[in-house]
Amino acid sequence: MKKPASDALDTSTEERIKEAARKVFLQKGYAATRVKDIAQEAGLNIALLNYYFRSKEKLFDLVMLEKLQQFAGELQRIMLDEATSLREKVELIAAFYVDLLLAQPELPVFIFSELKANPAKLAGIMGAQKVLLHSRFAQQLREELGARHSASYPLQLLMSLLGMAVFPFVARPVLQLAAEQDDAAFAALMQERKRLLPQWFETLLQSA
Repeated sequence: MKKPASDALDTSTEERIKEAARKVFLQKGYAATRVKDIAQEAGLNIALLNYYFRSKEKLFDLVMLEKLQQFAGELQRIMLDEATSLREKVELIAAFYVDLLLAQPELPVFIFSELKANPAKLAGIMGAQKVLLHSRFAQQLREELGARHSASYPLQLLMSLLGMAVFPFVARPVLQLAAEQDDAAFAALMQERKRLLPQWFETLLQSA
């Protein structure tokens, strides 16, 4: 059955507000964003925005949940997968983050700044403990390393992998300026990095 015109209008207005909120929150973060900023971006008045979403916090929670699912949801799926090997997981993680962060370059700074502001809440949403300590990836790392290292060493390797994948995007403005690279050159550099990351991780494993 076709939705009434009013329902379609409600849905369209909600999406318009959410899209404006995504843009403003990603640019400014939670603390610096005003409801007025989102309303202006959406081309609506504040009363209408409050009618649909009640508060800035509710809108932010929607945007943050969406972005966390993009940033951490696929990582969790890869790391919990029983069917792939350790090395296949590393290749998938490298490819996922390079592709995601080339498409959404503002995402890592947004995620990390909000994680710093509210670590317990956001780490819980991300399922961080499950991924870091109890995933199939962590188990495979422990099996690969055997008794050669302390119990914390697999975590050291995982931090190295994620840091190598994500840090260039956090530092992107400085890197592009220092290396005199435009966006196309940086994208090519990251595509090369997608291939190199599994090789570097293998070197870390073999030297452990």
